[in-house]
Amino acid sequence: MNPDEDPKDTPDETPPENRAESDPPAPPPEPEIPELTPPEPEPEVEAAVPLAAEPKLREEDIQTPFGEPPSPFPPRVEAELEAEPEPEYIEAPPESYELPPEEPSYQPAPAAFDFGEPEIPMPQTQRRGDKQRARDARINLDLDLGRIKRRKRYGLFLTTVSVLFIAFVLAPVTWAGAYLLFDPPSTLLMMQRAAEGQTIRHQPVPINRMSPHIVRAVIAAEDANFCTHDGFDVEAIQDAMRANARGGRTRGASTISQQTAKNLFLWPERSWVRKGFETYFTALIEFMWPKRRIIEAYLNAAEWGDGNFGVEAAARSRFGVSAADLTPLQAARLAAVLPSPNRWSAESPGPYVRRRAASIVERARIVRNERTASCALIMDRPS
Repeated sequence: MNPDEDPKDTPDETPPENRAESDPPAPPPEPEIPELTPPEPEPEVEAAVPLAAEPKLREEDIQTPFGEPPSPFPPRVEAELEAEPEPEYIEAPPESYELPPEEPSYQPAPAAFDFGEPEIPMPQTQRRGDKQRARDARINLDLDLGRIKRRKRYGLFLTTVSVLFIAFVLAPVTWAGAYLLFDPPSTLLMMQRAAEGQTIRHQPVPINRMSPHIVRAVIAAEDANFCTHDGFDVEAIQDAMRANARGGRTRGASTISQQTAKNLFLWPERSWVRKGFETYFTALIEFMWPKRRIIEAYLNAAEWGDGNFGVEAAARSRFGVSAADLTPLQAARLAAVLPSPNRWSAESPGPYVRRRAASIVERARIVRNERTASCALIMDRPS
């Protein structure tokens, strides 16, 4: 027995039934005591940096969902821990964040300028998508430029057509329509004579206040086919061309409609341009005006010399009577001087004007008998 061992601690191995009869038991063999080796020291563990403790959720803070019964277990009471000294926190070094590597781009080395870096950026390498976009932009630009050019051409064409329409259709039609309703206050020939120093006397009157002798005399002297043609006497034009081809004095073939168009709308000088406009306005007034209005406008705008325009001013200036009181001879003399009113005189006619006036009186009688002035005079119309 180990002297250091307490006998009370040694178990009794003799069975209980033989313990009374037997001799005192022999001492049991001493058990082998294993040698105790000292424990190896544990490796020191570096003190970890304590993290901030998460807040504990109490049972009271947990809200029971609607319709769920409360928990049968009583709320857990945590033992209060003794106050421990607050650990000293050691600040860990800040973590370093590495940015993702950027794509390499062409950046030219800065030029060594004394006054700083250049303001104009250097060209960078273009990618395939940039080239496609640049190509599309050029195509769209070409299309836009093409549209602009086409619009300019169409715009110029439409502008030209509009100007021509206004100048040759709208304005003349409006002008002729206005003179259909009232007599023009003045003409270009009146303005020219006023600029030359003449005193203009112009008193328009309606045709019913004119003598029928002056209407028949003018038709007989100037345009015998006035009521039958449409503004142009083709037979008279052919006769004038044959006479002019033989030589001698130039013979005219203008109708009363042509002379009315020239007196009201155009200038007196002879030219092919004026003749072209005269043809256009003649056709216009023949289409828009009745024959009665054409002869009325002609008699109110014709020149009779010395600044007298219109048959009313000529009758009062030459014979001292109104246009309604003219006799057949007076009317014939006024009609005889119409081709050259500033050279010939109706009040004191020469031999040529007398012969011409006598011929006009005879032809005016024929016009009345044959009723060739019925388009202008109501009294000559057959009943």
